Amino acid sequence: MMNSVVELKEIKPGIALIKMQDRENKNTFTNELLLGIREAFAEVDKNSKYKVMVITGYDNYFATGGTKDALLAIQEGKANFDKISPGTTNIYSLPLDCRIPVIAAVQGHAIGGGLAFAMFSDFVIFSKESVYTANFMNFGFTPGFGSTYIFPAKFGIALAEDILMSARTFRGEELKKRGIPFEVYPRKEVLNQALELAEIIAEKPRISLVSLKDQLVNEHRKKISEVVKQEIKMHDITFHRPEVKEKIEKLYINPRQV
Repeated sequence: MMNSVVELKEIKPGIALIKMQDRENKNTFTNELLLGIREAFAEVDKNSKYKVMVITGYDNYFATGGTKDALLAIQEGKANFDKISPGTTNIYSLPLDCRIPVIAAVQGHAIGGGLAFAMFSDFVIFSKESVYTANFMNFGFTPGFGSTYIFPAKFGIALAEDILMSARTFRGEELKKRGIPFEVYPRKEVLNQALELAEIIAEKPRISLVSLKDQLVNEHRKKISEVVKQEIKMHDITFHRPEVKEKIEKLYINPRQV
């Protein structure tokens, strides 16, 4: 399966590799990228030959969050993070809902919803050099994309509060010093490390992998939809103020500048 910005291929028996490569838009969540991701996950889910999935970006970019137009549409009440474009609802939880283990090879920058998307994977591998930020609060609105749930669950409450409330930018090397429970490698090594892990996982029976993942992420799957509903309620309070629109217009950084 391949569209213009998302490629899916079986690189070794049982191992699916999804590569996000919207070079024109630096892997912002355009409709085309979101639909391509959804189609790739659907293809993997329905194909019983796959045992593990690796998802990655290209060059310096993993996923760089919502487009400026999408943020403005939410600010104007025309959309929300749970339904940012037709056919792409719940894009954030695709790695969580996927039946087989998902490894996020976050070799490049991951911003806002792009970082949240990675964190819903079962395994996350970061790059020392890349930029990681949940920058929602810089625009004056509270975090979405399931961030208020998955960041504390994966990073721990202390670091999650720092990441979400301060909306600071971290390099992978800085996160490593903060003691994150994830592997961090030079960018050029991230994908290879993910593939090595995928090979180890692919040695196991698929039915056992599916059963174990169901058990391990069961509570996350139960809770996430309600958390996102609460995030949307917070957005109803925080997102539609005039100053938020001003901040989006003034502070939004085109990922091409990162």
